[in-house]
Amino acid sequence: MSLLQKIDLEKSPEHVAIIMDGNGRWAKNQGKERIFGHFNGVESVREAIRAARKSHVKYLTLYAFSTENWNRPKEEVDALMDLLVSTLISELGELKENGIQLRTIGDTENLPEKCRNQLKAVISETAENNELVLVLALNYSAKWELVEAVRSITNARIPAQEITSATIEAHLSTASIPDPELLIRTSGEHRISNFLLWQIAYTEFHFTPVMWPEFKEEDFFQAILDYQTRERRFGKTSEQTLEELIK
Repeated sequence: MSLLQKIDLEKSPEHVAIIMDGNGRWAKNQGKERIFGHFNGVESVREAIRAARKSHVKYLTLYAFSTENWNRPKEEVDALMDLLVSTLISELGELKENGIQLRTIGDTENLPEKCRNQLKAVISETAENNELVLVLALNYSAKWELVEAVRSITNARIPAQEITSATIEAHLSTASIPDPELLIRTSGEHRISNFLLWQIAYTEFHFTPVMWPEFKEEDFFQAILDYQTRERRFGKTSEQTLEELIK
């Protein structure tokens, strides 16, 4: 039996987020430059998208470029921007054919003009698709997002006593997207790296030692199966624990 066949598709997470980590280390292990890992990571993005569709996930968010990534060498950043544009161009047909809608979160207005234009074009071309929503976190950081939310609330002149969790959520860049039930991080690291800090309050984490360029559909399915073994209590006491307390 394949891993996909073991998944209860009716209980798949609606939203999966992925921190795609390990491109640079994988390339170094191959004796190559870091950008070699990023180029090979594109196929892993395809694998994740295919796996998400097969496992009935409706939202897939990929941490593609953080605000901190600007501190990397200029040659690497420039190559990443070029890779983003070329990938958007080459993948548009498949996105449309498979009903995948592209969205972005992050400070995309400060990306290079060529990137902004290509993103807007693909977002427009896929706006009516509803099979899967692919969200790219570009020039994104959770702290930036929270600061922008506070600024937006302040500009809206909402009285302090009226501000609730719902108010903050409505001013986040993910306002129209459900919070992720599952967060996957590759390469064996166990940290959040300034990603969706508000939204992952009750998210289940799955850490895998697999480097991102080696991430395949089966790795995605394994994360879903791991998720489906968890008991999600959202701060409530489980029935079993409650019975033990009563005894």
